[in-house]
Amino acid sequence: MATVYLATDLRLERRVAIKVMHGHLADDSEYKARFIQEARSAARLAHPNVVNVYDQGQDDDTAYLVMEYLPGITLRDLLQEHRILTTTQSMDIMEAILSGLAAAHKNGIVHRDLKPENVLLADDGRIKIGDFGLARAATANTATGNALLGTIAYLSPELVMRGVADTRSDIYAVGIMLYEMLAGEQPFKGEQAFQIAQQHANDTVPTPSSKNPRVPAELDELVLWATARDPDQRPRDARMMLDQLLDTQASLQSDDPSTAATAVQRTMVFPSVGSSVGAASDAETQIIAPRSRQRTGPVLTDSVNALATKTARRRSRGFWLFGLVLVLAALAGGTGWYFGAGPGSLVTIRDVSAMTEADARTALKAQDLTVAATTTTAYSTSVAQGKVVGTTPKTGTQVEHRGQVTLVISNGPQPLPVPKLVGLSEDQAKQAIGTGHFAYKASSTQFDPKVAQGVVLAAVGADGSPLAEGQSYGEQQPISLVVSLGPIPSVAGQSISEAQSTLQAKGITGIAGASEPSATIAKGLVIRAQAQDNKPVNTGGTVDLILSSGKPQVSVPDVVGLTWDKAKPILVAAGFTLSYDNKVDAFSTLSVVTKVSPGSGTTVDQGSTLKINFKASFSY
Repeated sequence: MATVYLATDLRLERRVAIKVMHGHLADDSEYKARFIQEARSAARLAHPNVVNVYDQGQDDDTAYLVMEYLPGITLRDLLQEHRILTTTQSMDIMEAILSGLAAAHKNGIVHRDLKPENVLLADDGRIKIGDFGLARAATANTATGNALLGTIAYLSPELVMRGVADTRSDIYAVGIMLYEMLAGEQPFKGEQAFQIAQQHANDTVPTPSSKNPRVPAELDELVLWATARDPDQRPRDARMMLDQLLDTQASLQSDDPSTAATAVQRTMVFPSVGSSVGAASDAETQIIAPRSRQRTGPVLTDSVNALATKTARRRSRGFWLFGLVLVLAALAGGTGWYFGAGPGSLVTIRDVSAMTEADARTALKAQDLTVAATTTTAYSTSVAQGKVVGTTPKTGTQVEHRGQVTLVISNGPQPLPVPKLVGLSEDQAKQAIGTGHFAYKASSTQFDPKVAQGVVLAAVGADGSPLAEGQSYGEQQPISLVVSLGPIPSVAGQSISEAQSTLQAKGITGIAGASEPSATIAKGLVIRAQAQDNKPVNTGGTVDLILSSGKPQVSVPDVVGLTWDKAKPILVAAGFTLSYDNKVDAFSTLSVVTKVSPGSGTTVDQGSTLKINFKASFSY
């Protein structure tokens, strides 16, 4: 939403933080309303554990807030440096958070975005809650709109499921922070935000002692109470949880002889009698000791950098105490550099997929990572065989400097058997391709006299070669289909122009081709359409039109002198039409052929009529 600048208040000669809303959000009424709401919410609170807002205004289209400047770190920074805090440290920080939050709840304000990033730990020991940009009035069910607002790791189940929040939603977030301080990690994890949200909605937060056995049972119970999935089972507001925390503190301190004697002697900073709460300067504050159970929101005076060693220092005695504090303070800047940009920082593994192994090794070593000498392999549908498909740990994972990374080399697509495709309809074949984990690419068509229209003739791989059923082929690799258009339309007996029109209607071009004799097709007419060079005919292809050259020419066999029972089969087999006295058939073995007209050896049209004369040794 905004950028925060360190500035100087020229009138009062003090340093302040100015929060300036980004210019590209100036026209967004929703963001501007949230920005102004932050000022109004914080301005209603006057409490030592809430960041003070001094002013709010607008310069042209630029909206801004003027806030109290707190040099120091956030609770998130402290957790990243130490991960697990001691029981005493956790309770001290939680006491300050709940004190400020109790003031907010008392004033009818729900924070709605409590998280370690919004808990500020000043260098002088003050602990304050900031960032009230999502705060709303604490009605019974404060709606969040269509989108979930706040940080997913700290959202309560009712915010995830119903998008509503009240004071008990803040308590849930406080419980998650207490768990994180005691256990060293958040209770719910996941690669995607929705996975974490589902765990908040469906799972019970575990006890911190399951991760850190040193956590006492009393704090386990406090975490479970604050993070109950049913809001009615949680403390109703921060004041109720603060009272229980104080009772728990007293109980634990009475159980620890090393702290019991000083349990009520801890120095506290309260506003002076004449100043307004939360606005007193350092000169107007007074030191009160011993501390009683009356509280207006304690302000811890221990150094933030000493929190990690606070319990040990309480149990120690000796003159080295002051020197230790100085050493810790001196190391604070170095520690921040070490974990922020130095050797202790984390490296995000870059994406080296599709690189050669050599290039990937060079790229990862440039990130100050150690690349294992050995590699692993994995099938991949997107990265060519032999190239890098990924790493272990995965791309985007944060690891320490010089952390080891293993390259994963692609084996290419996983070989799978090609399903039955030939003989199926085109739609059936497409479905079989998907079911077999391949990719359908395209279909081409081809005329085939033996296969019905719409039936698959062949399946073709990426390289254009046919694929047989059961053949191994790479997963998700493309498969094209060749689909039958049925036989080429018949054009027998048509003229050339008629035949060309018939074929053109099917997307085929016919051209005049060779001629051949035909006993049934008149000379000059088309006998058939024929594929050129016996190649498959596709839509848009060209075929030859075979024309009739007329009837075939045959030679009249020489049957003169043969009896009719022998001569007749010869003439019939040659395809002639015979003209003779049918009475001869009854005496075929006694009738001798004496003449054939046209005569023997004469070339005539196949099917021509021959006149037969006989000589008989009998009379009718």
